[in-house]
Amino acid sequence: MGRGTTMLVALLGAAVIAACGGAPPASAEVVWLCDPIAAAADDPCRDTLRTTVQEADGTSRVTDEPLPAAPAADCFYVYPTVSQQLGTTADKARDPELVAIASYQASRFSRECRVFAPIYRQLTLASILTGSVEARRAGFALAYGDVLEAWRAFLARTDGTRPIVLLSHSQGTRMLRKLVREEVDPSPALRARLASAVLLGQNVTVRRGDVRGGDFQQIPGCTTVGQASCVIAYSTFDDTPPDDARFGIVPRTDDFRSGFPVGDDFEVLCTNPASLGANERRVTTSLARTEPYPGVLGLGLAGTYGGTPPTADTAWVRPAERYTARCERLGRAHVLDLGPVGSARALNPFPDATWGLHITDVNIALGDLVDLVGASVRTVVAGRARAAVRVRTAFTAGRDARGRRCARRDVLLTVDGTDVVAADARVGGRRVARDTRPPVRLRVRRAALRRGARTAVTVRVTLRDGRTTTLTRRVRACGATA
Repeated sequence: MGRGTTMLVALLGAAVIAACGGAPPASAEVVWLCDPIAAAADDPCRDTLRTTVQEADGTSRVTDEPLPAAPAADCFYVYPTVSQQLGTTADKARDPELVAIASYQASRFSRECRVFAPIYRQLTLASILTGSVEARRAGFALAYGDVLEAWRAFLARTDGTRPIVLLSHSQGTRMLRKLVREEVDPSPALRARLASAVLLGQNVTVRRGDVRGGDFQQIPGCTTVGQASCVIAYSTFDDTPPDDARFGIVPRTDDFRSGFPVGDDFEVLCTNPASLGANERRVTTSLARTEPYPGVLGLGLAGTYGGTPPTADTAWVRPAERYTARCERLGRAHVLDLGPVGSARALNPFPDATWGLHITDVNIALGDLVDLVGASVRTVVAGRARAAVRVRTAFTAGRDARGRRCARRDVLLTVDGTDVVAADARVGGRRVARDTRPPVRLRVRRAALRRGARTAVTVRVTLRDGRTTTLTRRVRACGATA
């Protein structure tokens, strides 16, 4: 038993150590921890943004930004390993630690999106100590089934066009890595809606020296502010990770049989939230909740700070203690390296050096993450407007016997839109014209139209990001005597 496991044993206590087996199976029905459509008053993902900003000279000020009534995007948040239930697998009870972690990690994002968060039957903290490889593998499959079911329910409850943001940490990121790999990355329509995926505290893989080609083939790591359909991922350390570190190093085997790449051809993605493109060492915007976190992880936070974590009279604090960050290749690992500024406390790994500063991954740069998400959402919203498509109809006009305007010869359909790359025209389900080189023009022969009647011409347009849209134009062809 390693040093970190020993510490967890002490914190979880004899009752957890003695636990065996999994929790009784809960219903597979989706249970929401955060549901903005239900608009419950106690939704932990939609909370005050009132913040005390502390300065190094001892002064402070309070900011109180209002929450938007109708944010432009929808967030799907999957929380990390927090369950203190006994056994390997949690049930779907709304335990206090679930409510707390949603407040700590997800609620700031309500500035930019409606945050949905399912309760899933996760692998518990106890499973780190007592779960065999087989039990944890089965537990992962059960947990992922819950997350996948919730994801599909989430898509069904949104309008199909709003930007999507994915948020996760630790075990939650293991779930979303698989979900993005299997559900989002292969889908042009979902990639087009994806503003950003914030997948922290896990080993998101890419081809060595690249920003894609590992977990995901189409969705890259983010490299510029405002980039959409990309991934922000990192794990925090403040020292060279040991060779057996849990994060920052691509595993050699896929113990959960989840299909993730392994081996030396890949490395772990690290994106610096304080300097996304240049990866300069810059001060992060830390934001912390001020109420104590319940249970084991609350003790872990105190251990990380070597005492009382930052606090204030408001729900949130930006601590006077500041930290810089830069993605570094340290030893075998690729991680976000943190360093204290001035008199800021050096942070301690919890529960040991193999975990690094895992417990701080989200909040140490939460302000930066919210800003990056907001920028990516605005990009998707603007792109959706640019992708507006218009079809112009032109023909040599005549008049039929009743004096109605009609087409005497072929009809030319011009498809306008900055993201249009191809289109085809169909009459009665049969393709009658196609163009794959912008500017897209479709010549519909007069012979394809019903003479003396209005004919529906269906134009199917393909956009640069792979999405398609369909428009219909009705054209009256002149009769033989027109």
